[in-house]
Amino acid sequence: MTLLRLMTVLSLRCGRSPSRVLLYFIAAYFCAFAPTARRHSRAYLRRALGREPTALDRFRHVLTFATTIHDRVFLVNERFDLIHIDIEGREVVQSALQAGQGAFLMGSHLGSFEVVGAVGLRQPGLRVAMAMYEENAHKVNRMLAAISPAARPDIIALGQLEAMLKIRERLDAGMFVGVLGDRTLGHEPTVAVEFLGETAHFPTGAMRAAALMRRPVIFMIGLYRGRGRYHVVFAPLADFSAVGAPEREAAVEAAVRRYAALLALYCRSDPYNWFNFYDFWQAEHGSGR
Repeated sequence: MTLLRLMTVLSLRCGRSPSRVLLYFIAAYFCAFAPTARRHSRAYLRRALGREPTALDRFRHVLTFATTIHDRVFLVNERFDLIHIDIEGREVVQSALQAGQGAFLMGSHLGSFEVVGAVGLRQPGLRVAMAMYEENAHKVNRMLAAISPAARPDIIALGQLEAMLKIRERLDAGMFVGVLGDRTLGHEPTVAVEFLGETAHFPTGAMRAAALMRRPVIFMIGLYRGRGRYHVVFAPLADFSAVGAPEREAAVEAAVRRYAALLALYCRSDPYNWFNFYDFWQAEHGSGR
């Protein structure tokens, strides 16, 4: 946290471009001294690129990750003049807002969630709460407090009895609830899906919650495209509004498969944006990472 605060002060005082110089040293350090992450980065890039990744590919992968973390400093502090954001699928969000029943935003560890939050700050009526596991919620709160003491994100900690009540409360108020659908703690149901040419196990909990609450689900990502440019995508994923109990399981599985297909599409188009630095394709890929 101390180093993060120092980096925040340096970035806000010097600006985005001068402070980015440090990212190259940070990325080089992790490429050299994080063998586990390096190994899993290589395994992922091999699938996404369709060839054996070079050392430059692996460095670019880590540097992109470092860049999205660095840009959080400017996004959380609302320095939107330094970040260019273009949006694909704005009408999908507008339609859900007009319906007034709230919706789930299904994200991933692909790109930057904070840039999607920045879109929310500039979109009238779009209010987003994030639902995440309790340990991660505490980490995110500490990190955001270090970046901007004024930041007060609406985060719902999963794993508590009242979590589903809080989610329904936000949805009933017309809010959006963001969840990440590509990681599991290893103690929840999953569905086996072909992902980048090999079987992976995707959690079904968030999609099942959306089905039980009969809400629409919107796919979202914020892809880093270089030179301070981000491309945000919203796409329809599922609408459980009229799905009854008999069809629920089949509808949930179909939605998870569509989610995995969209994720694979953008992993191939923007391969350096995927930040799951662990063995995603192992038989039971969760265990809390």
